Amino acid sequence: MGSPDFAVPTLNALVDAGHEVVAAYTQPPRPAGRGKAERPTPVEERAHELGIEVRSPKSLKGKAEQREFEELEGDVAVVAAYGLILPQPILDAPMLGCLNVHASLLPRWRGAAPVQRAIMAGDSETGAAVFRLVPELDAGDVYATLRRSIGAHETAGHLLDALAESGAVLLSKVVDSLADGSAIASPQQGEVTLAPKLTLADGRLDWSEAAQRLDARIRGTWPEPGAFFELGGDRVKVLDALVAHGAPRLEPGRIGLRAGRVLIGTATDPVELVTVHPSGRRAMSAADWWRGRPPGAPDRAALGAGGATP
Repeated sequence: MGSPDFAVPTLNALVDAGHEVVAAYTQPPRPAGRGKAERPTPVEERAHELGIEVRSPKSLKGKAEQREFEELEGDVAVVAAYGLILPQPILDAPMLGCLNVHASLLPRWRGAAPVQRAIMAGDSETGAAVFRLVPELDAGDVYATLRRSIGAHETAGHLLDALAESGAVLLSKVVDSLADGSAIASPQQGEVTLAPKLTLADGRLDWSEAAQRLDARIRGTWPEPGAFFELGGDRVKVLDALVAHGAPRLEPGRIGLRAGRVLIGTATDPVELVTVHPSGRRAMSAADWWRGRPPGAPDRAALGAGGATP
């Protein structure tokens, strides 16, 4: 049971390990692209390639959907970024329950955006956990975990790709242990933190914050929803940036060209803008964008959630 690219390695790992996948549950096709043609999820596409039956109900709350799921007589349901709430009859149907692979070190970062929130919070490590699903959000007993450091320049997109692969291997091993009766699950221990889904507002950059915090927000919101700031009423997306350690300080929000580098002031070190995507234009190097602006154009970005300028 999964939908996005993150879930595909898990499906592949189960098949490669020789387990019989009786069905793949995924989100229904949705309009995408300029033509708004309906596009199946990556899991649906991969399942069709593997010759696996695909089911894509809009909800699992109906009696008919629950009966069809139960009639599969699955030993275990494996869930990876599915996107639908599983009601109790679904959780109870498989003989060995429902497993979930989650990209965090539970109970830290329960919710939809664990990797993004970990990077944005400045965590030094993250990982993956395989646990038994219960009605409470990401609260079930844990069968296995793996730990991984978060690189200084790593984005959420890169880290999610890496954890999709390593988490799939971990989950496949747990399914093996369930099959031979050796699996042991333990209650989660530690402080619970939540990782709600990101919104566009999570990408807004407040240049009155410290450079390291801004860098973490830029990396944590890449590729979606993306980091941005406003300059003269126009929105500028930040596709790539880095902390300019040792560069002369600039007033927060002030933008300047120094030795070919586009720097923007923060509460600490400046941030160097490397690649940007100005509103209504293509993505380009920050230097090309800045040099191409007309004389007298604004050079101070809006600050804070309210968009105030210095």
